[in-house]
Amino acid sequence: MSDFSQAAVSPVPGQRIADSERGLLLAIVAFAAVVPAVLLMAPAVAGQLALQFGWGPVAIGNLFAAELGAMSLASLPAWYWLPRSHWQRATLVAGLGFIAANLASLMVASYTGLLVCRFLSALAGGSLMVLCMSAAAQTRNPDRVYSLWVMGQLVLGALGLILLPALSARYGIAACYAGLAGLMVLCLPLARYLPTGASPQRSSQPQATPEVGGDRRWQVLGCAAVLSFYISLSGVWTFAGGLASQAGIDAQQSGNILAMATLLGVVGAVCAALLGQRIRRVHVLLAGYLMMMAAILLLLWQPAMPRFTVATFLFKFAWTFVLPFILASLAHLDRGGRMMSAINLVIGAGLAIGPAVAGQIIAANGGSFQLLLQLAVAMAAVSLGMMLWLQRRTRV
Repeated sequence: MSDFSQAAVSPVPGQRIADSERGLLLAIVAFAAVVPAVLLMAPAVAGQLALQFGWGPVAIGNLFAAELGAMSLASLPAWYWLPRSHWQRATLVAGLGFIAANLASLMVASYTGLLVCRFLSALAGGSLMVLCMSAAAQTRNPDRVYSLWVMGQLVLGALGLILLPALSARYGIAACYAGLAGLMVLCLPLARYLPTGASPQRSSQPQATPEVGGDRRWQVLGCAAVLSFYISLSGVWTFAGGLASQAGIDAQQSGNILAMATLLGVVGAVCAALLGQRIRRVHVLLAGYLMMMAAILLLLWQPAMPRFTVATFLFKFAWTFVLPFILASLAHLDRGGRMMSAINLVIGAGLAIGPAVAGQIIAANGGSFQLLLQLAVAMAAVSLGMMLWLQRRTRV
């Protein structure tokens, strides 16, 4: 194993080790922020595609579905290559593939060509995301690393939403794809800070009991908890604007509230990073889930703008606060990286299933959001129950 990977897993003092640990943290945050940037900037990207090419909602929706699907599907081959590959070299290969696909997106002239390029870009990006999540699982404080992982994505997504409209007005959608390629070029030198591969369990981390560490049933339970969590949050968040409209809040006001909620998301991730391992994980999981469920309940019965604002802010804060602790709880179940590869796939599935099921529920109930919100609370409660059971079994 290289010096860099040793730095990621050894509490040996020294400036060189500290620099390597900081480099590892920067690499994880940087790669994980750039990879999903298109999805995080989706409103600005979708608007520019419609304006520039005249494509309708179906065509644009299929384009984003291809990106989300490819990013999730990248987890399947990762189950094979992740334990067998040199992670630093794999990062370089995937990074170069991401750059090439984004540059190709500048040159294609057809919708089909762009669809293929975006699929390939997301496939490379999904591989990078699996590598980042697996590397984060090997750090001494995964709670903090996953918090910064979330925060980096939120910050870059917010900056993109601010800057992209002006850049697109001048350069078209090329500004987005060229920007992504350029950011990845800047990230590639950081690949040397990543581990070379999976490492054995460290004595400095909370240990799983032998029955949990080697039992696939607990890994399946962890994946189910993440799936329930993402179905709940994505179903509610996708239709937050529609819920506001039904409550008589105009589009401009609700848009401003949802935009400001992003800042609360950053605050939630920062709070999680500051807490790290200072508080027992079971307590922060319980607090985060309960805040999220309380926020959903506040959205019941057509809330007026003050209650809608509080609910939205609390929901976004709770979601980004608790997610790093969920991921850190699952990271030690499999030191080889396959668990985090499965989690990447499950996250994509949850993001796809949530809005689809929510839409069907709303349509079946005459446009009412009440049943959706009640089921979302139930799904969050089920996820909490599974996470608490895992905490009890793994003794962390």
